[in-house]
Amino acid sequence: MWNEHQTHSGYSKGELAMERKERIKILILDDEKQFTEELSGFFLDSEFEPFEANTASEGKKILGSHEIDLLILDVRLPGVNGLDILKEVKVQYPAMEVIIISAHGDMDTVIKAMRLGAFDYLRKPFRFIDIQIAIERTQKYLQLQRKLKLMEEKNSLISKTLEVKIDRQFIGVSPQILEVFEQAITAANYPEANVLITGESGTGKENIARIIHYSSPRKDHVFCAVNSSAITDTLLESEFFGHKKGSFTGAITDKMGYFEVCHQGTLFLDEIADMPLNLQAKILRATEEKVITRVGDTNQLRTDFRIISATNFDLEDCVDKKKFRLDLLHRLNTLHIHIPALRERPEDIKPLVTHFVAVYSAKFNKPKLQVTKAAFEELEKYEFPGNVRELRNMTERAIILSKGDTLGIADFRVKPFKPAVSSAIEEFGNLKANEIKMIRKALQSCRYNQQATADILGITRDALIRKMKKYEISLTKNEV
Repeated sequence: MWNEHQTHSGYSKGELAMERKERIKILILDDEKQFTEELSGFFLDSEFEPFEANTASEGKKILGSHEIDLLILDVRLPGVNGLDILKEVKVQYPAMEVIIISAHGDMDTVIKAMRLGAFDYLRKPFRFIDIQIAIERTQKYLQLQRKLKLMEEKNSLISKTLEVKIDRQFIGVSPQILEVFEQAITAANYPEANVLITGESGTGKENIARIIHYSSPRKDHVFCAVNSSAITDTLLESEFFGHKKGSFTGAITDKMGYFEVCHQGTLFLDEIADMPLNLQAKILRATEEKVITRVGDTNQLRTDFRIISATNFDLEDCVDKKKFRLDLLHRLNTLHIHIPALRERPEDIKPLVTHFVAVYSAKFNKPKLQVTKAAFEELEKYEFPGNVRELRNMTERAIILSKGDTLGIADFRVKPFKPAVSSAIEEFGNLKANEIKMIRKALQSCRYNQQATADILGITRDALIRKMKKYEISLTKNEV
């Protein structure tokens, strides 16, 4: 049966063996006991972990009690066809590799075995080198599968950790914040669409951006957050587009820019309203074409990214003041999510405080403190100009300085009052009403000529049309 002249002295243990604790487990299922013993001895010497079985029932027991990586299966076994076992194994253990062996093989058997999922087919008698080559190919496949599985598990663990962190930071019960979350999930389902997130400082715009990214098909790729106002003018182009070595003083190596780094991922542009005009045109082109060129290079690079941008400014107002490009606004504003200020959703204050108390009590190794009902009531009356960020910092300070087992309003150090604005409104009137009145009066004085009206008001004609649409101001039938 065996060719005894073939030794395995040339067998590379380094290529085939893994660490002892991670040995590849091989089950040899053949009715010839001498054959299984000899082959098992070869595998032991090669630092595999072999198992022997001479009947189908013995083989099934071993498969049920050990995580077998590779099955060497004889076609003919007492009372059963090896191909039937192959079919059953590939259903129950689809990741297991199978090498079929037989002393009576024909082409029909080979074809059936391959169709049923066998990795290889060897005809008896065969040499050690034959099984060695077959296992080398199988082992490489198994090692690759194991590495991929470890990477998937690692990425899955990272994603789950981030998702848990994100979910924990998304605290709220108000209809407004639940609507924001629903909009974020909708945006996640459209990974090609750019998203504009607006809201006051401290409302959690970056957190919503991360929810969108890590809930989308792009979640396994880079999420890169960039503060648009924090990059100096001299480095703007290099930071976003990258550069080639020697393209300018200080460019000592090639560098990838944000667009290239975020290939298949998400580029989060915070404080987008502060982006210089000279960069806005280049950002627009890159966003439209998904093609970039590094500084000092002539080769174009194609990259696939999504942009999520955020601002606490009114971008339409910035457009009116010629501080922001209208075409870029249209490109970034495919989907728009506005996060209401905390004062507009006071019912979210209690769950937020409860969450922050739990976090900082654990962080500073203090017992979880109770917040008095009176404190919650007073906090809900406070304006929170810094929004959720202010509430978090306020709670952290209260925990650090706490001496008892409860937190009252004095621990939060706020003056729980709402500024009285009624007298100011009585004196100056409502801003919206005044703007509507001004636009109507200007239209009348210019005989409803839109361009002339825009010139008088000091805005562009497009801005006037948007305001008229916003306030539902219509022209007369005799429009000029």
